[in-house]
Amino acid sequence: MLDSSSLSIFQDVLSEQADIQLNGTRPWDPKILHPDCYERCIRDGSLGFGESYMDGWWECEQLDGFCYRVLKARLDEFQPHSIHDVIKMIYDRFFNPRAKTVIKHLPIRMNDIINVLSVRFFNLQTKSLAWKVNELHYNLGNDLFVRMLGPHMQYSCGYWRNATTFEESEENKVRLICEKLHLEPGMRVLDIGCGFGGLAAYMARNYDVSVTGITLSKEQARFAREHCKGLDVTILLRDYRDLEGQFDRVVSVEMIEHVGPKNYANFFDVVDRCLGPDGIFVLHVISSNRTVEKHDDWFDKYLFPNGCFPSLKQLAEASEPFFVVEDLHNIGADFDKTMMAWCERFVDAWPEISQSYDERFKRMFIYYLNCAAGGFRARRVQVWHVVFSRGREGGLCVPR
Repeated sequence: MLDSSSLSIFQDVLSEQADIQLNGTRPWDPKILHPDCYERCIRDGSLGFGESYMDGWWECEQLDGFCYRVLKARLDEFQPHSIHDVIKMIYDRFFNPRAKTVIKHLPIRMNDIINVLSVRFFNLQTKSLAWKVNELHYNLGNDLFVRMLGPHMQYSCGYWRNATTFEESEENKVRLICEKLHLEPGMRVLDIGCGFGGLAAYMARNYDVSVTGITLSKEQARFAREHCKGLDVTILLRDYRDLEGQFDRVVSVEMIEHVGPKNYANFFDVVDRCLGPDGIFVLHVISSNRTVEKHDDWFDKYLFPNGCFPSLKQLAEASEPFFVVEDLHNIGADFDKTMMAWCERFVDAWPEISQSYDERFKRMFIYYLNCAAGGFRARRVQVWHVVFSRGREGGLCVPR
């Protein structure tokens, strides 16, 4: 049972550090509906927060505002995401007299330590495990994604500069990527993690290039082949490690997040193998502000198993033997708007798709989109466009 001292500290931390009042009157203040909610959240951390919301144990009128304040206050860092975090947590818990009082009242969860150690010592993104995220998330059903995503079926951050609508932000993003690739008619382009084929179709239709796209999702591949029918696009159900052939350009949009820390060097080795001598590689990547070894527990269980956002440090170290970084462009603040637009479209579409999913799934998806929006609003995670080459003489003019 949760003692009154721990509960009081829990409430004080939310109030003083995150400006959140339990059962308060502001739209971002959560309303607690189940007496065991506090204990569950403290006992199970982020997993407890997310699952208790899915089960209807608490509500929040402005869920994105709640998540933004929690993440802005860095309250998620009480849960370890690396070996360094585990060591610090144990030291603060038992040996550091100046550690925050809340740390000394939080339970040390063996699952947290086991999960971090597993990621550190085992490769959780082998070929046999890489299919897991596709079965759990990307194969959910095209009926959902068709309604939530825009006309280009881009399941990635939009580009809102000079955009007034969601559709314009999506058009801006695919056009910007193509401009950064410096596409020319007749080029062969490799799209690693092509998703629903929207970018591949756009490149083939507007730039007269030949595109090969790969994905591990059967549902995405089926949709992409239909979406790209009549265009010079080939969609393959293939692991990136099995890629062959050489291409003039390579692009990868929000796929390396599923590659995992132990495979970053191998990923860039594959790109190096596939990219021609004068080639350009554009990587669109969700990136953590700091180097971590595991994802948030709730996201890992319900959405993106074994996923991890690479830091710039990790990307630099993995790409250093192969490429020159020609340009870095941070568009991460735009993902807040994109996530909120997806959420609005998802809620609007719910009456049409509710026969295929239950209420708990609806709450799970709403929590996911709002929590992610809050993270980008708090600037805890970024989205980078990284343009690589083998070292262009005179440099490379990269558009914005």
